[in-house]
Amino acid sequence: MRDLADLTKAELLELARKADLKGRSKMTKAQLLEALEATESKKSPPENRRQILADRLAKLVDPDTRCRWQSVEGNPCGLPAAMGSTACVLHGGVDIEDLAVPVLGRLGFDTWPTLLRHMWLASYSIDPLGLDPIVAEMAWHAGNGLYFDYFRVEVEGIEHVPMAGPAIIAGNHGGAALPYDAAMLMITIMNEAPLPRRVRVVGTEIFNMLPFVSHLYRKAGAAFASREDALRILGDGHLLGVFPEGERGFMKPVWEAYQLQRFGRGGFVELAGQSGAPIVPVAIIGSEEVHPAVAVSKTLARVVRMVLPEQRVDGVAVWLNPIPLPVKWRIRFLPPVEAPADPDDSLAVLETTELVKGRIQAELDDMVSNRGSIF
Repeated sequence: MRDLADLTKAELLELARKADLKGRSKMTKAQLLEALEATESKKSPPENRRQILADRLAKLVDPDTRCRWQSVEGNPCGLPAAMGSTACVLHGGVDIEDLAVPVLGRLGFDTWPTLLRHMWLASYSIDPLGLDPIVAEMAWHAGNGLYFDYFRVEVEGIEHVPMAGPAIIAGNHGGAALPYDAAMLMITIMNEAPLPRRVRVVGTEIFNMLPFVSHLYRKAGAAFASREDALRILGDGHLLGVFPEGERGFMKPVWEAYQLQRFGRGGFVELAGQSGAPIVPVAIIGSEEVHPAVAVSKTLARVVRMVLPEQRVDGVAVWLNPIPLPVKWRIRFLPPVEAPADPDDSLAVLETTELVKGRIQAELDDMVSNRGSIF
């Protein structure tokens, strides 16, 4: 492979385009070289990124202190305590609704026997919305295979996600088959942010109606798309993930990829105003090509409504590939947007809704136009 210094300015510009460097067209060759070298230094292979994550998570658990919890029979817990606490993650050492701290301070299949043992003993509590910290941790570990190795997610702007207090994370929606974007959004903040805060992503009725899926959906940390659940999450000072396009965004055909659909009636902006939470827009590239939809069928939608009458689906995407494509993802968090002071001001709500939508669309356009191959 040729050294960067040996490349022509045209070749450096092409690399800068793929790296999405801002202002590249006005840079001299020396400036392009310096910027590209700085970008390369920031890139890490999956193994290094996993190690950085492991080092950060290890600091959240104290291996020298054991949890003081005991069962009614007097049996000790035996798990390491959360840092700064005398209790482990399962028995009050952290706020499991807000922070995703691994029980043993690390993720890995070697931890699963311990996790399954405590799940079998049922010695801990789940949160009021159904989050099971052990199920969520196992789902996190399994999802990291997609995150690091399959989708190779790149993240920008993670500093815009607040590390305390409520916030709404609002992004573009896609997937056609499964809500990969919801999973990757949740995992991104747990993996990349200074604190592994949970994002309680809301989903439509179908994920709460299907046997087994509905239980796993809740236990892994997602929430039902209801105003009551959303206000509870925000009122308790946690992060709420929303996809304002809803089903229309999820079922987009491939030729409409990354073209935002209507953001409903601005319900997420009203929620932000009522709870005093900022809105963090996020642009996601990759989700809409994992299962590219070649058609949207109203007939299949009618069949779904016959089986699940409460499901509000107008069209069902028809996709051809049963195995998700290994599309390279990029997730870009944008500066927070303040919600209207008066959530009952419909005009202000509409203006804020369009502002958020416009910012996400502008970033999507920029990211799509500046990337190379989708793989």
